[in-house]
Amino acid sequence: MVDLEKLKSIAKETVSRDDVKYLIGWRQGTYGFRVSPHFVEKPEEAEELIFSPLCTNNLASYLVLPEKLPLPRGVEPDSRKVALMVKGCDSRAVVQQIVEQGIKRDEIIVIGCPCEGVIDLEKVEERFPNQLESVTAQWSNGKIIFHLPEGNEEIPKEEVLATKCLTCRYPNPVLSDLMLGDEVETWGDEKYEDVKELEAKDPQERWSFWEEAFSSCVRCYSCRNVCPMCYCEDCILDRLNPTWINRSNNASENTAFHLARAFHLAGRCIECGECERVCPAGIPLTKLNRKLSKVVQENYEYIPGIDPESKPFQSSYRPEDQEDFIL
Repeated sequence: MVDLEKLKSIAKETVSRDDVKYLIGWRQGTYGFRVSPHFVEKPEEAEELIFSPLCTNNLASYLVLPEKLPLPRGVEPDSRKVALMVKGCDSRAVVQQIVEQGIKRDEIIVIGCPCEGVIDLEKVEERFPNQLESVTAQWSNGKIIFHLPEGNEEIPKEEVLATKCLTCRYPNPVLSDLMLGDEVETWGDEKYEDVKELEAKDPQERWSFWEEAFSSCVRCYSCRNVCPMCYCEDCILDRLNPTWINRSNNASENTAFHLARAFHLAGRCIECGECERVCPAGIPLTKLNRKLSKVVQENYEYIPGIDPESKPFQSSYRPEDQEDFIL
């Protein structure tokens, strides 16, 4: 478990450095089980930092967002480092951004937070509805303790964990400059049982499953906007000349959008589950992305977001790669 006093002390020391612009972490939200990203620029602002089962957001997305560009004439860009708090899955996003040269390693300070799993907000709010006051939570011996206005409630964590956490193979950050706690036990595996369940269906059943899922899409682009690996300045799915995907909201165009995005993430998705978390239609995008992760791992022995010295999957090859599965 992360020592909050240690976290605040490190944060204060970090943002006091002349070469650091700010630190990005989490703070308690204004109501219920919500938390918010917290940009710490001054030492005193570090007092609001938290790390708990409520910290679902992957903050790595902020590393690839432009900051009010272009700059006014004569103004130099701020080239100071950014410090970032990361869970295991978040750290994989940082590694993959480095691999793809979306960011540079010497531009960031990574503060690792070993994670025992974060909540699925819908599961928790269904169990504890109408919580208007701010609620805190903590891990405790395989359970999550919620500190509610009416008293504490202990829940076995597997009952309220986010989908991504149920299969997590990397709860400990794979990259960090500073570690805020002891490593936690890894509970996930590489068997992809959730994917195999869908693979076992016949093609028509699989198509019916995805047709129904994609038909509910409202094309809000939340999945793309929240993804730490969707940082292209010019997204091909937005182009109108030529038009790759029409903006019509129907099953055909929605399917084309999601499949195009999924293939763009093949060998890049770090399984943080942010796309599914923010989807207002509840589309099970994790299943789609993990299917491609399974294919890439089984056929190319490639797992993204693990080694900052590796080559990008979609722009490299090995002569000994298998070819017998290619049509």
